[in-house]
Amino acid sequence: MDYISPKEAVLKVTRWPKDPIAAGRRHTIGLKSGGTVMAVGDNKYGQCDVSSWSDMVAVAAGNVHMAKNTGNAHSIGLKSDSTVAAVGWNKHGQCNVDDWRDIVAVASGWCRTIGLKAAGTVVAVGRNNEGECNVSGWSDMVSVAAGDWHSIGLKVNGTVMAVGNNRYRQCNVSGWHDIVAIEAGYLHTVGLQSDGTVTGVGLNKHNQCDVSGWRGIVAIAAGSNHTIGLKSDGTVEAAGWNGHGQCNVSDWHDIVAIAAGCAHTVGLKSDGTVVAVGDNEYGQCDVSDWHGIQLPSN
Repeated sequence: MDYISPKEAVLKVTRWPKDPIAAGRRHTIGLKSGGTVMAVGDNKYGQCDVSSWSDMVAVAAGNVHMAKNTGNAHSIGLKSDSTVAAVGWNKHGQCNVDDWRDIVAVASGWCRTIGLKAAGTVVAVGRNNEGECNVSGWSDMVSVAAGDWHSIGLKVNGTVMAVGNNRYRQCNVSGWHDIVAIEAGYLHTVGLQSDGTVTGVGLNKHNQCDVSGWRGIVAIAAGSNHTIGLKSDGTVEAAGWNGHGQCNVSDWHDIVAIAAGCAHTVGLKSDGTVVAVGDNEYGQCDVSDWHGIQLPSN
């Protein structure tokens, strides 16, 4: 077998565009095929001010648990030149990414932004009260995810790292293996295994970790208290809290990408249009007129 350097492995796994849609607490972002970005929903902190962005290849949206009484949120965009743009709430410096370089993937949680570098190392800015930004020692990573108070990293060998709050065992991933994708919710963590099954740890008050029976899954997403799985046939599975109908996805079809916000779920269809269900108090589900959203690469 030919030798593949860690950097080559990272670039192989992080296929662009990886994240064409993103969902925050109260807003939704979509990456168009031309590299521009659309956004709907709450814009109290300027988190939807993305109309000037161009040459983007991936997007991420800062999330926050619904119980919090602040509407903080931010939006992240990864550019084709491997630099990063950010708008929105910046109280903890979570938007201070202007000096980032050589980034191939981004993730954003509550008050925090994480960047995966082409060399497989990880950078983070923002709130670090519980060590959720202590990722400088990570290496050989191919994916990153951010929950409210914990951060997750997927290694090239299929194992998983975690830092931050572990009150509900959401960081108990040291025994995971053969993982190909990771997601982090408010207080739970989900991993997609190479055989298309899914595993979950952490707070399970709303059954958001009850995903062991899923099969044929090719992508996952985690909201605050719900989990979404995209099947190989373009249909979608859901588990967890459904107080706003965010798990009402059983009739979805032809889906090629998914995203989960605090209490809403977004799906990208194969024709570049978008569907959404769940909390729509701020218009974060008003995506029915979107078209030309970038399809994920194979």
